Amino acid sequence: MYVASVDPASSLQQEVDTPGWQFAVIGGILGWVLDAFDFFVVVFLFNELSAKFQVSKSAIVVSLTLTLAMRPVGALLFGWLADRFGRRRPLMVCVLYFSTMTVLSGFAPSYLAFMIFRALYGIGMGGYWGIGAAYSMESAPRRKRGFLSGMMQGGYPFGYLMASIAIQTVPPRFGWQAMFVVGSVVAVLIVLITLKAPESDAWKLHRSPSIWSMGATLMHNIRPFAYLLLVMTVMTCLSHGTQDLYPDFLKGLPWVTKATVFGMKATYGIPVLYNVGAIIGAIIIGGLSERIGRRYALMIALTLCLISIPAWAFGGTLVAIVLGSFCMQTGVQGAFGVIPAHLNELSPDAIRGLFTGFVYQLGVLFSSPLPALQNLLEKRLGYSWALTSFELCVIASLMLIFGFGPENRGRSFKTRSPIP
Repeated sequence: MYVASVDPASSLQQEVDTPGWQFAVIGGILGWVLDAFDFFVVVFLFNELSAKFQVSKSAIVVSLTLTLAMRPVGALLFGWLADRFGRRRPLMVCVLYFSTMTVLSGFAPSYLAFMIFRALYGIGMGGYWGIGAAYSMESAPRRKRGFLSGMMQGGYPFGYLMASIAIQTVPPRFGWQAMFVVGSVVAVLIVLITLKAPESDAWKLHRSPSIWSMGATLMHNIRPFAYLLLVMTVMTCLSHGTQDLYPDFLKGLPWVTKATVFGMKATYGIPVLYNVGAIIGAIIIGGLSERIGRRYALMIALTLCLISIPAWAFGGTLVAIVLGSFCMQTGVQGAFGVIPAHLNELSPDAIRGLFTGFVYQLGVLFSSPLPALQNLLEKRLGYSWALTSFELCVIASLMLIFGFGPENRGRSFKTRSPIP
């Protein structure tokens, strides 16, 4: 196993913060929020879209699969652009591109056109994380990298929350198609913010001279690529295994469907609460990783997931289910809050945008059969044991992966220190 160690404190004071780094980080975080918002718009509008195109709801659900399948393509394309031409311009192009595809999706004249626009949106969705994470982590001061890593990754559940709020306020006034338009205002804001941000000093230092040299760098780092692909595949199983079927699990509990949480139906209120926990967890665990290390912080988050399982899957009261799901997502997204910093620190300098984005999105693709597997387990074991058995295997696997894996906390991106 490759291991690169560094003493963050020894050189921390020698590295001067880049003026205007805040704009780069804010732009990166907001873009990830918008990315999530534009994706979940469709989730909230299954009925309206199926009525417009006169197709079944399942036909609209297929668009989600198509969107996710195109993400690795976007990671390759925009990652290459970011490593070849800098972070700023590809980031702005990517945001404007996927925002435009979102608007066009809402006004598509036919089901076929809608599916094409959602596939094209998937390219932008897949392309953004690699650019945004690389740009944010390269621009952020090293002493704040963990905390800002959590802030960025917490942007995804925050985007989900914003979509859930918007669906209750925008369509009654402006119609459901306006949901596909409101995010474009944020896209313009991101572009304006990024225009004020400096280009990444790390990219200037490590810029690849050609696409051939980028390919050679990727092949030379195939071992860390394989390791991080394993990390992201199992990490995606952790998140989707606790999220995708959980709302359906809640609907199967009669006492939950009849209850309310803060004035909302419990089946809606509980997901809102555990998404709040997800945001909190990402920020706290991300910040903690700066003090105790990436791997130890990840394992603490996984331990929280582990002790949450009894209440999360077997809670017999509303309070138990609320607390269990809240703590579970605090742990799940707490672990994910470390990922932007961890992946970037273990990636080769010359192709950081492509490397991190492609690994992330391939992990999502490889874990895509997960819902079908959990459905199969549910039929044989029941929901509680299906969720529990799967997540126990995932958590145990991640403990081993991080327990014996490498980390490079505090690595400087502004010096020539290639990963062996």
